[in-house]
Amino acid sequence: MLGTCLTPGCRVDDNPRVGPQGSFPGRRARRQRPFAMSAAPTLPSAPLRQRIRRAGSDELLRVPWWSVLDATERQRVATDMQVAEAEAGEVLCRIGRPATLWLGVVDGLLKMSNDGVHGAPITFTGVPSGAWFGEGTLLKRECYRYNIEVLRKSLVAGLPIASFEWLLERSIPFNRYLMNQLNERLGQFIAAREIDRLSDIDTRVARSLGALFHPVLYPGVGELLRITQQELGYLVGLSRQRVNEALHTLQARGLIRIEYGGVRVLDLNGLQRSLPA
Repeated sequence: MLGTCLTPGCRVDDNPRVGPQGSFPGRRARRQRPFAMSAAPTLPSAPLRQRIRRAGSDELLRVPWWSVLDATERQRVATDMQVAEAEAGEVLCRIGRPATLWLGVVDGLLKMSNDGVHGAPITFTGVPSGAWFGEGTLLKRECYRYNIEVLRKSLVAGLPIASFEWLLERSIPFNRYLMNQLNERLGQFIAAREIDRLSDIDTRVARSLGALFHPVLYPGVGELLRITQQELGYLVGLSRQRVNEALHTLQARGLIRIEYGGVRVLDLNGLQRSLPA
């Protein structure tokens, strides 16, 4: 994904240079209405590996596990961590490729999904700001079982597997962080299984939104999730119009407030435990 020293698991050669129009939402115009239709993205001509750079100090401070590291560990991570700006429509990782990076979203929104070749396409989860993912795949030294696609322009980060394993061997606080991460992710996917079987659309949207406000897995989101109506539709498998209806229903119930460029959560517990009206 982020460099020639990082693996074929996320090679930027996998990124499409020309994508179907309207496949993924791009950045909204500056004066666009909240949750308006996004324009089709224009992918950059330069491969992602040509856009990598070392993470800056301000970006490292936005890494949620940075604070658990000691001075020596921070020095190594600061040396090895790379970041790059990924555009909407780019594919960071593909099913079947070996995993050699621990991946994070400094800012932006990604989608974890299957490829739909042998059945219906499935979105496993959205991956918003503050998320780090793929640790289970690294620990098992497996190939990716999912694709990671960029829904909007995002700043993504990658830590090579060698540094990831070095931290595992050295740092007890890092291991605790990782164990908590794995535990929360297990709960997330159990909840996602339930969401997929809900017939009430408003409840599905509420639960899916609640998952994106997860304070442990996605600490960078805070109370305001910057997401377009179309992006949310991709994540929950609904049309933009039906998402619009559901959001206004949830707003009327006092669970969220629709704001310019996103959704503000007013009652996270209510979203996560939402039941059909």
